[in-house]
Amino acid sequence: MKVGRVASPLLPSRMRAVLVREHGDPSKLLFERDVEVRAPQARECVVKNTFAGLNFIDTYHRSGLYPRELPFVMGTEGAGEVVAIGAEVKDVKVGDRVAYNVNGSYAEFTNVPESKIIPVPSNIPLDVAAGCVVQGLTAHYLTHSTFPVKKGDWVLIHAGAGGTGRLLVQFAKLLGANVITTTSAGKVDLAKACGADVVIDYHSQDVVKQVMEVTNKRGVDVVYDGVGQSTWKSSLDSLKLRGMCVFFGNASGPVPPINPLVLSPKSLFLTRPRLLDYTVTRQELLERSSSVFDYVARGALDVKVAKEFALEDVVEGHKYLEAGKSTGKIVFRVHP
Repeated sequence: MKVGRVASPLLPSRMRAVLVREHGDPSKLLFERDVEVRAPQARECVVKNTFAGLNFIDTYHRSGLYPRELPFVMGTEGAGEVVAIGAEVKDVKVGDRVAYNVNGSYAEFTNVPESKIIPVPSNIPLDVAAGCVVQGLTAHYLTHSTFPVKKGDWVLIHAGAGGTGRLLVQFAKLLGANVITTTSAGKVDLAKACGADVVIDYHSQDVVKQVMEVTNKRGVDVVYDGVGQSTWKSSLDSLKLRGMCVFFGNASGPVPPINPLVLSPKSLFLTRPRLLDYTVTRQELLERSSSVFDYVARGALDVKVAKEFALEDVVEGHKYLEAGKSTGKIVFRVHP
């Protein structure tokens, strides 16, 4: 097997990383200081991480909702600098600023297939780049591909002041939609600042009633629901005839099994997409990431890094996210 061809000073033999050795609550996150650094395989790059992004999918991996073989290095998203490349890498070089969406980002170094490397433009800070990967690409494919939003559509977005939600609100408005979003009372102003036309406090207001009042009993064309267990019923009930419900997360827990007959009275559509299926080819990954970075560079999309934790404070980061405190992207600083 061909391996890397870069001088050892750039690539130490051991590193700090966060491991999960048994599934469970945040206390199962182990910050370890003596984890092996792998030399790159033929078509791999080693990225020295400046930031690792925190996403809800990380909590699903940690808890076992989305099982992974134990033990494993946590994280699915990072941004930093390439410090080693494999013998068959063609389009990436040492020193490149990059981001990626592969497992193992809660670490000083991550081995990333060349096909998964995302070039980061020089005018995009690396912490913002980390926020453009899972959350940015997710918001992009949901609004541009899963249900392509068009001018005049009515869109309901749950948790519109959170990390992915606030990007969904912005994309939907950029595409010309009328946007309704739900949030808690303390985040109403944040959701409005993202451009939402109507903000519903889901603790004190009836979501379906408010949606039907705003849309003159028509309902919305699409619901983007990353909350799951506590919102799925209101999502389906808020849709218009032949509307689409897009489940993409489980922030409150997984959606229970749904009988297809529930969809029948309004001939509804239901889908549960994944980011990996919307970045299948290298061309699709580069086109989608380039589009997101372009929105950011033009000032059309505000990717807000709301909270930064040191990597060794990983337990506190997960608790913060699961407590619903996030108002934007949360990142872990790995290297200065």
